[in-house]
Amino acid sequence: MADLSVEEMKIKANDVTNESLESTRRMLQMTEESLNVGVKTITMLEEQGEQLKNVDREMDQISQDMKQARKNLNELSKCCGLCLCPCNRLKSPKSDWRKKQRKKAKESKQKVVSIQPTAVRNGQAVSAGSAAPTGPYIKRVTNDAREDEMEENLGHVGSIIENLKTLALDMGNEIDKQNKSIDRITDKADMNIAHTDEASQRANQIR
Repeated sequence: MADLSVEEMKIKANDVTNESLESTRRMLQMTEESLNVGVKTITMLEEQGEQLKNVDREMDQISQDMKQARKNLNELSKCCGLCLCPCNRLKSPKSDWRKKQRKKAKESKQKVVSIQPTAVRNGQAVSAGSAAPTGPYIKRVTNDAREDEMEENLGHVGSIIENLKTLALDMGNEIDKQNKSIDRITDKADMNIAHTDEASQRANQIR
């Protein structure tokens, strides 16, 4: 292939610069869309967390209501002349629930592994908390406004990626917290079911 003339090299450099500029614009658009999705996702997770808190509070209220119902049934049993020896008195499953909670906490501590999230930069693993590169991002050829925009676009892309990394860590923390909340709600629901079953048995004895 014959060597390119100076004019042909200028045309080639101009074409490559235009293509590169369009690439940085597409990159910026895609990262902005990803950031919007991430913000919407973390917002939905936070709303879900509030709903779980409400369910948790409702479970506590149900537990209190069942405690009062258990007390009323015990009093009613006395009025009906039933013998209330300790083995027949309605007992609270709380002690078993607390034992279960302590066991779960112990198991969780044994499973905890501290891992700093990593990323890959220039072929090397770096921690998630490492600072983002600040540029320059490109090697200038035409040294014009197009290359200025490319630098600016890539700078925005780098900042958005750092924000996405932070969002991802926040999402992971929120999901872990909600998983614990779900486990706690499940345990409370099991305890409330046990309360209900015992109260039903006592009510049948009174009839």
